Amino acid sequence: MRTLYLDNAATSWPKPSGVPAAVRRELVHGGGNPGRSGHRKSIEAGRVVLACRERLAALFGVSDPSHIVFTKNATEALNIVIAGIMGSGGHVVTTGMEHNSVLRPLRALETAGVVVEEAAADAGGRVDASDVARRITAGTRLVIVTHASNVTGAINDIAAIGAACRARGVPFLVDAAQTAGCVPIDVAHLPVDYLAFSGHKGLLGPQGTGGLYVGDVARLPPLLRGGTGSLSDREEQPDFLPDRYESGTLNVPGLAGLAEGVQYLLRRGVDSVQEHDRRLRAVFLDAASGDARVKVLQSGVLPEHTGVASVIIEGRSPSAVGEALERRFGILTRIGLHCAPRAHRAVGTFPEGTVRLSWGPFTSGRDMARAGRAIAAIAGGR
Repeated sequence: MRTLYLDNAATSWPKPSGVPAAVRRELVHGGGNPGRSGHRKSIEAGRVVLACRERLAALFGVSDPSHIVFTKNATEALNIVIAGIMGSGGHVVTTGMEHNSVLRPLRALETAGVVVEEAAADAGGRVDASDVARRITAGTRLVIVTHASNVTGAINDIAAIGAACRARGVPFLVDAAQTAGCVPIDVAHLPVDYLAFSGHKGLLGPQGTGGLYVGDVARLPPLLRGGTGSLSDREEQPDFLPDRYESGTLNVPGLAGLAEGVQYLLRRGVDSVQEHDRRLRAVFLDAASGDARVKVLQSGVLPEHTGVASVIIEGRSPSAVGEALERRFGILTRIGLHCAPRAHRAVGTFPEGTVRLSWGPFTSGRDMARAGRAIAAIAGGR
């Protein structure tokens, strides 16, 4: 039985062939520490990092690549902004669809006086942009919204939300962990101040990579301080980008691989990837339909979804369905709450959660038809 991997929302697989080749090449033939030495291996490592930064800037419409800051994941990127702005208290607006990478830092900061207010979402997990705007007050210091739900795949209207933030002079942080590489993002035409992204999901890079786009905003305190390879005669953290937020040695082999993942997307086009995801969603829904016991969580705005489908089968626990999918059909999914408990409360699937299927650029229509038929078979007791 051929294994079918449908857990791309957790981490993408397979990767473009250039990704593992680039990681291996850097480990075998590279080895230098960028910015730390003047010898050729250090200089070559610096070029690898710069190439990745420049490709990400091209993908996101960023005119100055120095505004792309590397982190080890989207979680670290989110923490930089949340701690930097809300560390001293204040009012923050977010949504009921956020990942724990947003919720947990905010819960910790509530003890320091942070007041957290959550905007509503529909039954499919799409955030009400007007409700976000209504909750912004004169005391709001930050608005945080996920670009797309990691539970239902519903894509939020960050252009409308960002416009409301700009009108009130409030910084806007977007969690693009689920959309970077899957949904076109052009910060030159979006009112986004900070964009946190994961490298190992839609961007098709290795785990341990991610980053933060920082707009033309006031510099925040760094989350970490230490060696940057720049201004080594000073004991204070540099105040310029990207060094202010890049303390310590970067994951150069990982960034070499990420650069190849981004290069694949630049060649193929993110528009093409998004259309592919939409086609596969239609194939899956068609194959899984016909049994009233099968429910797929989705917003009424059907085209506005990423390559994610959360499924419930009446009378069957998500864990039992996930186990059957793997054991009987060779299909790998994710079950449970997906690190987003409030999102499951919002869509009515707490505490058991759902079975989440998530596909990627290398998943075929035949794959999704197979998954849909497997869901239908389990629902029918076959």
